[in-house]
Amino acid sequence: MNYFNPEFIQANESKLLEIESESKKILRNVVFCRKTSSRNLLDNFISSTNDLTELLSIKNAQMEAQNEDEAKLYLKNLKRTTLFVIEEIRRGVLIDSPMQLFQLFRLIAPESHQLHPNRFRDKLVQVGSHLCPEPKMLMGLVNNLFENMKVISNPITRAIYFHHELIRIHPFVDGNGRITRIAKNWMLMFELYPPIFISNKTEKKNYIEALSNSFKAINENENIWNNETNIFFEQELDRLLQSIQYVKDNLNLIQNK
Repeated sequence: MNYFNPEFIQANESKLLEIESESKKILRNVVFCRKTSSRNLLDNFISSTNDLTELLSIKNAQMEAQNEDEAKLYLKNLKRTTLFVIEEIRRGVLIDSPMQLFQLFRLIAPESHQLHPNRFRDKLVQVGSHLCPEPKMLMGLVNNLFENMKVISNPITRAIYFHHELIRIHPFVDGNGRITRIAKNWMLMFELYPPIFISNKTEKKNYIEALSNSFKAINENENIWNNETNIFFEQELDRLLQSIQYVKDNLNLIQNK
């Protein structure tokens, strides 16, 4: 497997600027609250963020589970994982190594981790029409992915790129989607952006289709910025804008009162 060269990324600059602008408006409100002791607005910001992280666990569980019992188990593990990530961010810890992916694997899929402790998968797997790399390549690919990200200056683009490529690698025997989305949100929340998630069945279908088409296009030519990969990046930027709007709407309710 060849990586998609991060130097070829042409993410939507206008959306990135909009995200920056809207995020700064929220942060300005929070800073104002701290300076003026306007506790209602500050408390509501914290509550909105907590609601989003709760929603993140629920939607991730619904995204992956095949039945109700599985959804309950996934939700329990995802809530625990999200709390772990939030505590790491509070300690100033950013995800930047494969070892932290194994920490997420242990929390998200404890039964599978027990069978494969701190190990990547040992069998070939296929995601849709995409044949994932051989097991012997996985450690090198994941290590190099963390190195590759360092050339991407924008933290949003960096998180989306990481999501895209880690799913292509599919390093774990179980929980790859949940691990990848939590890791991406770790990166975003560390930079003070809200977490993002798949919100409904239609969005889930479009997400899977966009990834599948992107993988196919990159396998054909990894040295160009193709329309299919651009669609996936656009979807992720739109999801981030939705999360920002969610927080803003909650803040506006308090401000209007």
